[in-house]
Order: sequence, then C-alpha cells, then structure tokens
Amino acid sequence: MKTKVILAGIMLAAAATTAQAGGILTNTNQSIDFLRNPARDAAIGLDGVYSNPAGVAFLPEGFHLGFNWQYAHQTRTITSTNPVLALGKKNGGSDTKIFEGVADAPFLPSLQAAWNKNNWSLQFNFSLPGGGGACEYADGLGSFESTVGAIANQLKPLGASGYDMDGYMQGRQYYFGFQLGSAYKVNENLAVYGGLRVLYGTATYKAKISNIMVNTAGGYVDFGSFLQGAETKVDASLTQVVAGMAQYEAAQATAAPQYAALVAQKAQLEGTKASLGALQKYSQGVNLLCNQWSVGVAPIVGVDYKMGKFNFAAKYEFKTEIHMKNESTVNQASEIAAVNKFRDGEEIREDQPAQLALGVMWSPMDEVRLNAGWHHYFDKSTTWYNNSQDLLDHDTNEYLLGAEWDVNDRVTISLGGQLTRYGLTDQYMNDMSFVVNSYSIGFGTNFKATDNVTLKAGYFQTNYTNYDRVSQQNPLIKDSFTRTNSVLGLGVEVTL
Repeated sequence: MKTKVILAGIMLAAAATTAQAGGILTNTNQSIDFLRNPARDAAIGLDGVYSNPAGVAFLPEGFHLGFNWQYAHQTRTITSTNPVLALGKKNGGSDTKIFEGVADAPFLPSLQAAWNKNNWSLQFNFSLPGGGGACEYADGLGSFESTVGAIANQLKPLGASGYDMDGYMQGRQYYFGFQLGSAYKVNENLAVYGGLRVLYGTATYKAKISNIMVNTAGGYVDFGSFLQGAETKVDASLTQVVAGMAQYEAAQATAAPQYAALVAQKAQLEGTKASLGALQKYSQGVNLLCNQWSVGVAPIVGVDYKMGKFNFAAKYEFKTEIHMKNESTVNQASEIAAVNKFRDGEEIREDQPAQLALGVMWSPMDEVRLNAGWHHYFDKSTTWYNNSQDLLDHDTNEYLLGAEWDVNDRVTISLGGQLTRYGLTDQYMNDMSFVVNSYSIGFGTNFKATDNVTLKAGYFQTNYTNYDRVSQQNPLIKDSFTRTNSVLGLGVEVTL
C-alpha cells in the first residue's frame, strides 16, 4: 500500500472556478450587451472596449462610461462509479455516488470607458477575464472518497470491512483584468486598435478529509486506532514467523519448501507493516490550504472595417503568461506531482491562452442588426501545470449568432446564442476541474432613459452536455460530468 494512494487523491483539489462563458480559462461575458446577445465581435458599442475595441472609434465624440453588474450561479455534478464506494457507510451499499459542487458569484463587475475625439478613441476596461467566484463541494469529491475506499478494501485482510469519512473541497479564483488602449479611425470605413491588458490573479484552495473511520467486526473505529491495532497484529505474526524460521535454520533445513514459504510470509508482513506506518501520519485526516497570486501582461490588437450594410471586425489577444506563486501549508517537496503543485514558494504555470475573435454584422435595415462571430482559443499552444494542455485533442472553438431590433427610439431588444466545443479527452478530464461542451442562449433589452443615459438588462443561460469517462484500467470505474450555469445582469451607460 502506497502513501501516495491517499495523498494524491486529496491534494489534486484544484482550479474550481466559475468561468461562465468562453474558453477553458477565459471569461467573455464582460458586459450586459454580451448577456443579451453574445455575438458582439463586430458590434459597434461601448462594450466593444472588450469585444471589438477598434469599432469603438466609430462611436460619437465625447466621454462614454458603462458599468455592469452580473450575478452567476453554477452547479457542477459528477456521478462517480467505483466498486469501493459500496464499502462506504453513507452509501447504502451502492457503488455509485453523486457529488455536486455549487458555485456562486454574486458580484461580477465590469467597467468600460472611452473618450472619443476626432479620429482617436482612448479606452479603458476593468473586468474579470478569468475565474470569478468560488465552487464548494460540501461532501468532497469522488476521487477523495474512492481513495479512502481503496484503502479500506486493501485493509480487508486485517479485519476492515468498510469505511466512513467526511470530505470537503473549495476552490476560489479571480483574475482581475485592467485593459488600456487606443483606437484610431483611419477613414470613415477603417479603424485599428492596440492595447495592453494586465491580469492580476488570486486564488485559494482548501481540501479536507476528516473523521476517517474503519468498519470492523466490533463496529466502526477511528482510523488511527485501527492502524495501531493492525500493526500490533502484524508484529505478533512477524514474531511467530521469525520463530518458525529460526527452527528451520537451527535444523539446517533452509532448503525446505516450508522455510521458503515463511521467508515470503515475512517479506509480506514487513511490507504491510511499512505501509501501515506510512499511513499513520494521515490518521487524523488531511488538510490543505494554499493561496496563490500572480501578475501577467499581454498585448491586444484589433481592426474594424465597414462596407455598405456590413461591418467586419477582428481581435487578437496574445497569450498571458501566468506564474501563480504558492503560499501553502505544504512545505516539503514530495515525489507526488499533485502535492508539489501546492508546495510553498512554488510557481505554477496557469497561462491564459491567446484568442482570435472574428465577427460580422449586417444591417438589412436601420432598426435591425444581425451578428455572427467565431472565437478560437489557442489552448494547445499555451502552458499549464504538468503540461495538461497536451492532453487536449484540439483547441477550443466557439460559434455565435445574434440579432438586435430597435423597437423605437428608446427600446432595443436582442437575442443570441453561442456554441462551445472543447478538445476534451478522458486523460484531460478529472473531477477537480472540468468543462463540458455546451450551447448558450442570451436575451435582454436596452432602455434609453434620457439622451445620455441607457439602462441595460440581460439573462444568459448555458446548457451543458454530459461527458462520460470509463477507466482504461478498470471498466467498473467511471465518471459522468455535467454542469448548469445561469447569469443575470444589469447595467448603465452614460455619454457626456
């Protein structure tokens, strides 16, 4: 029995964030305009400070300021099947258990500002391009419990017949983005943009396994007490085996088959004793607390081109190199990679991938605008911890459609959708941090309260597929992953 069996399953609790829309590590829902119509890549509006910064140059002269508030609620559900789960006291003999994480982000703010004068547009954006909340698993995860169950199963020869435990996991991650740039209107049809985004990342991870109990013929006993009792039994057996070997050695009968059997039994008992001793340090459970932070900078370029009733736009965000620095309760290096990820003082790569966004807007009439867009995230060209990006089958792609209708001079209604496809593989997926393919629908309205003030409201819901994974080593071990997500937002835009 290896100590890494229990420890690896616990310390992998990482990266539970509440990304609402976008790539694996990227949030694109940075405005209420996005919620009500996510196909904003070629739209002309103040929200373009994030989605189409070159197009902001075509806004009227003056100072434009927009504030957005969003509330996001998400669940993550993993249905885990493993024969050892049937040994759990709380599982009623079932080898399948559902683990659900709840992620709430009650306050996701963003701010867009632009000052347009002549052919220039100076722009600022504050948002959360990554992370954005905390995800909590009140009962831990399947990888937690399966690890304890596997230990109980291996302890059966020593009198174990089941286990009980309490598990907990929480991950909180925020990436605050500060974007500053300028667009220049080359002529009435063409504008270009250049800028920089500074990302400040902060994260906290907590994982805990406590109250570990082992079921025996006499009932449930504390894990530490069971280990001590088991070690006493092993010592007694070793004493008997050594005594038996001594008799054969005294009779110079070491060639006898019985002696060879005693030698093998002694080696097995010594191995069991070593495993029990190694597990003793975890008899009180395991606690992990790790804080991380980092700063990264990346350029952003964009272009917008008008042609008749069409508007075309493109934006490219360069890769943001992120080195998350750990402040952790894990102080010593370990042979286990999962533990080293949280070692105090370590720097962990969590780069935000480069992104290419292309969009087109068609206005068949002045009151109606039809939008389409495409996002490509260069996931496999970035660097994540343990090179997990290499486990993906391909980069992430998103496809977007939407429409807006100016009902009158004051009211605009809109509707849009987004299809997201990741390059997921069984090797990449795990229950600590996962994404699944999805489609999203958003709708909402703008109300022009005065000539200078516009109120905004939007709702965005993502519907996820299920991803089913079966262990290649044991087809009886499998997991099914899915999520839910809904976002409600309000905003105001002022022009001076």
